[in-house]
Amino acid sequence: MTKLGLFDYDLPEELIAQYPVEERDSSRLLVADRNTGKIEHRHFSDLPEYLSEGDVLVFNDSRVIKARLHGEKEGTGARIEFLLTRQLDGVLWEALARPAKRLHPGDRVSFGEGFTARAETRGNDGLVNIRFSCEVDFWEALERFGHTPLPPYIRRLDGEEDADRYQCVYAEVPGSAAAPTAGLHFTDSLIQKLRDKGVDIVFVTLHVGLGTFKPVQTENIEDHKMHEEYYHISDEAKEKIDRASRVICVGTTSVRTIESDGDGSTDIFFYPGGRRFKKTDALITNFHLPRSTLLMLVCAFYDREKVLEIYKEAIEERYRFFSYGDAMLIL
Repeated sequence: MTKLGLFDYDLPEELIAQYPVEERDSSRLLVADRNTGKIEHRHFSDLPEYLSEGDVLVFNDSRVIKARLHGEKEGTGARIEFLLTRQLDGVLWEALARPAKRLHPGDRVSFGEGFTARAETRGNDGLVNIRFSCEVDFWEALERFGHTPLPPYIRRLDGEEDADRYQCVYAEVPGSAAAPTAGLHFTDSLIQKLRDKGVDIVFVTLHVGLGTFKPVQTENIEDHKMHEEYYHISDEAKEKIDRASRVICVGTTSVRTIESDGDGSTDIFFYPGGRRFKKTDALITNFHLPRSTLLMLVCAFYDREKVLEIYKEAIEERYRFFSYGDAMLIL
């Protein structure tokens, strides 16, 4: 049994980053060497110093959609908020509804001119399946009426000022309800510097949804069930990864993608003492929430006690935490 409380730590509220740094690659970078235990405090723009020719850097190119919708239930006018978490089939989506108790199968919710959704099924934890109807292209309607889905610890009303910044510069495939935040530190020029050094760049796709950000609620983390998330990795990407001298994953979602078998959807869950990493040699990641599956993955990749010691040092050094926070490179 692995207790949930083992992945707890105390974080001063002022270290939760509310805004990104002005220049993406000016964020801080804590470098941890698993072989020597050495820790260095650098900046993200220094990353090329730690990568070499023959390395493969794996990016998740999923693009954050305007997944938060505010609507009115037809007939009653009750306000319903949705967070789209997974595309099931065309205009059929899985979503978190709030308050879910006001929504029943058959209910219709309007979001704006010609854009509505019908509730089809209701599950546990506020999850519903909703089918959209729109007079224009679905993605066009979502762009018009949806809002950027900022995490709850970023205290802003609608996230409109974050539409560009809460997006990786290489984001391409729409579908995520949250950004793969380790990638937020990269700029086009930094990526070019890495290419010039002989580092190969590979793009995979995992649409961030409940599997990534749903809190663990079981006392024994081994009882936690990850929600499935769509992912895709091309044959070309697989070949480059297989022949790389070293594979560096940008973010936990990239790790989960390349460590999953096949293609389609994954509920892969890494925690200390669980499954082993077969392809990931190094990891670039942000500092994650206590008790989160993301922190558990990082602990599984290195060592739980050492990771929590690193987090303690990062707090003492006043690193910025979570989505808009600073980064860590684990070698």
